Amino acid sequence: MTNNAVFNNEKSPLSMLINNVYTSPAIIAPPEENAAVNGRLFIVTSGSASIGAGNNQLIQITNPSGSGRSLYISSISGGITAAATLNFYSTGTVTGGTTPTPFNSQFGNVTASIATARVATGNVTGSPTLFMTMLLAAGVFNFTFTGAIIVPPNRAITISVGTGVITTATNIVWWEA
Repeated sequence: MTNNAVFNNEKSPLSMLINNVYTSPAIIAPPEENAAVNGRLFIVTSGSASIGAGNNQLIQITNPSGSGRSLYISSISGGITAAATLNFYSTGTVTGGTTPTPFNSQFGNVTASIATARVATGNVTGSPTLFMTMLLAAGVFNFTFTGAIIVPPNRAITISVGTGVITTATNIVWWEA
């Protein structure tokens, strides 16, 4: 009886790559998965809020000066009850509102985010730099960045949803490295 090799040889590379997980294991996952496993993936939500005419829902995360880490924006998602504009700003000032604690997506992990968050109703002030605008129809929205927006120390990202009479909720997901 012929003793056939268990693995394909170099003359059959396609079959070898497909079948031979012993010599070449691979798992492909987005960076958020590794961040979550390491307790470094965080979420802030505005919760659902009714916004009055002429106002916006604002959600901001700030990376403090000297933190030694950067924030890598994973996604921005939410929902609205009527058409609105979604604006993304670098920095800007958000006053009033609440300061929710960022949630560690690894349930039970006590690692805290270095970022501070603020959720308010109103308008962005100061000297924000608008870098992206989306026109939204009523419904759910989700924009995935997979770390393509980076917030270094002493910077912030501010999200504005409005203006108009709407009910909206907005979420920011990021990891820190």
